[in-house]
Amino acid sequence: MRPEAGSAVTDVAPVQRRTVRVLSGSVALAGLGVTVGITAGGLLARDVAGTDSAAGLGQTAGVLGAAVLAVPLARISAVAGRRAGLAVGYLVSVVGALVTVAAAAASSLLLLVAGLFLFGAATACGLQARYAAADLATPEHRGRALSLVVWATTVGSVLGPNLAAPGARLGTALGLPALAGAFVVSGVVFAVVALVLAALLRPDPLLLARRLGGGAGGAPPRTPTGTALRAVWSSPAGRLGLVAVVVAHAVMVGVMVMTPVHMGHAGGAEDAVLRVVGLVISVHVAGMYLFSPLAGALADRIGAPAVVALGGLLLLAATAVAGTAGPAQSVRLGTGLLLLGLGWSCGLIAGSTLVTGAVDADLRPTAQGGTDLLMGLGAALAGVVGGPLLAAGGFGLVSAVSAALVLPLAVVWATSTRAAARTR
Repeated sequence: MRPEAGSAVTDVAPVQRRTVRVLSGSVALAGLGVTVGITAGGLLARDVAGTDSAAGLGQTAGVLGAAVLAVPLARISAVAGRRAGLAVGYLVSVVGALVTVAAAAASSLLLLVAGLFLFGAATACGLQARYAAADLATPEHRGRALSLVVWATTVGSVLGPNLAAPGARLGTALGLPALAGAFVVSGVVFAVVALVLAALLRPDPLLLARRLGGGAGGAPPRTPTGTALRAVWSSPAGRLGLVAVVVAHAVMVGVMVMTPVHMGHAGGAEDAVLRVVGLVISVHVAGMYLFSPLAGALADRIGAPAVVALGGLLLLAATAVAGTAGPAQSVRLGTGLLLLGLGWSCGLIAGSTLVTGAVDADLRPTAQGGTDLLMGLGAALAGVVGGPLLAAGGFGLVSAVSAALVLPLAVVWATSTRAAARTR
């Protein structure tokens, strides 16, 4: 898809409203595909490998894929616009879903990891969509624009985990391993989303923002990801935003991906376990997305640093509640994961707002892609150690280690707040 030619658009408000609607609809649908895969991915990896320690490997592959693929997808957006970057990313995730189904049929762990890595492109696209919503937003409404797209993910993401059991029946009907059926559903969903974005995300918000800023609307000179990240880090606000996004995502993934495996230790029929796990994950996802407009409004009203602090406190509360719950204590686990989702929402939205405001429009896609790379790498590391931690010390140890990750955020928040006070 080529960058768009000049545009006669002069009134940005209706274009911004249309952009947010299209992005919101696409991530709502895509969220269904992502979360049904999250619910089944860890269990599928466990079944293929035959060990709990490998359960985190499947989810980590998806998280790592979202991290690594964020950079090339951001580069596509920088060159050809948000529409091209998002559509290509969802098509990559379709390939990932197909490879995952083939891996399940062949009982190949290596192929499964490759498929889930590519599947992670859908997560990368969902995260980058929040930035696309901010391209045409005014600074005082940037948090709200980001949060509306994050909020839209609620619809598909809450329903998605509950499709794991029907997906299992579909897999069986197709002659596949039961858990592979979830990825058949995901592949179809992602293909539809790619078509919707290619057809409806017009005019492209990033290219239009550049034209309105006095540019030609095309690609700026190529900037290395490291250079863009150093520009973010040089600003106290940008530094806080970067750390907030990385820490919030790492803590969330570290606890969330091990929850289905922990609950599986309660025993019972697989279909029944999947239904209970689906309900708990749905509550968690509701916490992540349902209240995100409130996080965005607070970031615009009281300031993003204050919302980052709130997010850190919620993450600590979440690890304390969930980490002390037994495998059969679904209500307590659901409460902990609700708090976990709320903490993630505050950290992601406020942090993303700070990162976006720390650099100019030409540098933003690269800086945003680099931020999502670091965010995903941190979460992938949390997922890698989750399985061994669960095997060594149980879910309580997983939660305690995740809670310790909030300490660096507290240090950066304190130093950034002091730096901001000195510049007033």
